[in-house]
Amino acid sequence: MTLSVIVITKNEAAHIEACLASVAFASEWIVVDSASSDNTAERARKFGARVVASDDWPGFGVQKQRALDRATGRWVLSIDADERVSPELAARIAAVVGGVAGSEPFAAYELDRLSQMSGRWIRHGDWYPDRVVRLFLRDRARFSADLVHERVVVDGPVGRLGGDLLHYTMPTFEDALAKMNRYSSGRAADRLAAGGRGGVGPALAHAAWAFVRSYVIRRGFLDGAAGFIVASYIAEGTWWRYLKVAELARRLPAADSGDSAGH
Repeated sequence: MTLSVIVITKNEAAHIEACLASVAFASEWIVVDSASSDNTAERARKFGARVVASDDWPGFGVQKQRALDRATGRWVLSIDADERVSPELAARIAAVVGGVAGSEPFAAYELDRLSQMSGRWIRHGDWYPDRVVRLFLRDRARFSADLVHERVVVDGPVGRLGGDLLHYTMPTFEDALAKMNRYSSGRAADRLAAGGRGGVGPALAHAAWAFVRSYVIRRGFLDGAAGFIVASYIAEGTWWRYLKVAELARRLPAADSGDSAGH
């Protein structure tokens, strides 16, 4: 088996050991640590991971590409520190990685991510199945340079594996709100850079659609009160993202703002 696991971290001492333990079957573990003030790096090294220090923060996409650039395995699994590979998913990954080189039907695989909010698993709506490309052939993939919600860009067909990638995210509402603020800012910057627009009208329309899509169309209501909370959370994050795009556009010099609006 030749599988590299890559993780980027900042102050993840509470998570890193359990994360790495869930992928103990890998050939190597690479942790790119962004100047943690806790003992994340020490815990990762104790497990056997190769830790690479990073003093700057270029965004999720670039940081994950840095980790990928240091991987040596034929296959690479990218996970976050607050994620765990379930036993079923681990068995499926091992079967893929253990195949004969050159006979792979897919260059990458999507995984079903199952997330928690405030300690409850969310099994419907926008959050499940949250399909993410995380397992891929090292020489057939790269990360986009997005500040947040980076993508794995794959050269070749993408398959899908059964088994859940468990996501222990946002244990409290305070954590959820702080993450919403960070991510809406990053996604607003990405959207503006791509020529997108914001404003109250687009914010209202997209937020309303996000709620209906998650709660009604994708049956988030089946998760009860938690489904309503998640749909509201997604809608609010969408609302702030489009408002922040407009705010960032106003801060640009006149010439840059005009160029952006012309897309």
